[in-house]
Amino acid sequence: MSANRRVTLIGTTVVLLILVGCASTPVARVPATRFEVTAVQKAPSPTATRTGVVRTATRLLGARTIESNGRRVAYDCAGVTRAIYLEHGIDLYASGTADRQANGVRLIYNHMRQHGTLHQGPVVQPGDLVFFDNTWDFNGDGRLNDPLTHVGVVERTEPDGTVVFISRVAEAVERYRMNLALPHVHKTAEGRVLNDYIRRKRPTDPEDMGHLAGELFTFYGTRIAQ
Repeated sequence: MSANRRVTLIGTTVVLLILVGCASTPVARVPATRFEVTAVQKAPSPTATRTGVVRTATRLLGARTIESNGRRVAYDCAGVTRAIYLEHGIDLYASGTADRQANGVRLIYNHMRQHGTLHQGPVVQPGDLVFFDNTWDFNGDGRLNDPLTHVGVVERTEPDGTVVFISRVAEAVERYRMNLALPHVHKTAEGRVLNDYIRRKRPTDPEDMGHLAGELFTFYGTRIAQ
């Protein structure tokens, strides 16, 4: 079935159609949607504001497929992150680094090394990127040696320091949480989530394998000027 309505994001037409889609159960279920995104054809500029990037990210919540200029964007964490920034004239896959073995997350990492700043906080701003290692067994050898396997876009930081980020982890684009002060804690005694699971738990996992966002965090990336 479909919902015939159009939404305009920063001068871009986005078509929404209801449809039946890196590692764990979503935090909350929202209506599944398909987005057709037309990338802004201009050089990166101050028009890419933090507020604008976050607004685009939140409008993609629940998306199951994304298209840009009539072509399907890879429906994984890197593709979703790329689509968010494409709305604002920044292609996170573009860099001067030749890396034929790179996955989408590494392409974004290469872009950030050339055009942005990589850091580990403690200050992080809305619209920044957040990178993770070992969220899945990328090379298939059963060992914890898989850097740069996940990326998301920071939406906000809560008063207790918990970072809320938007990413595609499981079936759809959702909000997830990470608290680096308590990286091994999933929930407080009151049931408030501090760290979401972003790696699927398996019976064969070694004892030292992390599964929570705070355990698998690597660094932040800043691309938008303050």
